[in-house]
Amino acid sequence: MQQYLVTASHITGLIGRAALWLAGICLVLMTGFIAAQVFWRYVLNDSIIWTEPGSVMLMGWFIFLGAAVGIREGYHLSFDVLLHVLPEWLKKTFHTISDVAVTTFGCGMIWYGYQLAEKTAGNTLPSLHISGAFSFVPLIFGGVLVVIFSIERVLRRAAGLPTARFGDDSGES
Repeated sequence: MQQYLVTASHITGLIGRAALWLAGICLVLMTGFIAAQVFWRYVLNDSIIWTEPGSVMLMGWFIFLGAAVGIREGYHLSFDVLLHVLPEWLKKTFHTISDVAVTTFGCGMIWYGYQLAEKTAGNTLPSLHISGAFSFVPLIFGGVLVVIFSIERVLRRAAGLPTARFGDDSGES
């Protein structure tokens, strides 16, 4: 089972790396859109109508993709004071409970994101000329990654493989 999880982790690592790259590209594009809007408005005394909704849409992508990768890599904030005094088996139990809760949250992101996308599919964003459903695609996609990465953490822990900050020997095992 460990060999299968190592192979699966390699694949999810590639997915995570691609998601992080996409999040970075979206952040740079959003910054460029906002800079262009400022230049157009204050220097050229005009306005670009699509920069604000485009920037908000890009922000959704980099927030949800970045959050999912943060879950996979174990970089999210947590309250671990109690964990420092507990035995190792109980620490792993609490970490697993936390990962299951995060998985449930990811399922909620998928479910409610889909419902929102479905309800807004008939609307058109006037400045972008695309369906309103596109605003919720990052929520759904991020939720899918959250579920995959959280399940991966639970399975790795069950197999005795490290889960926190992959490659960092000081993390939880």
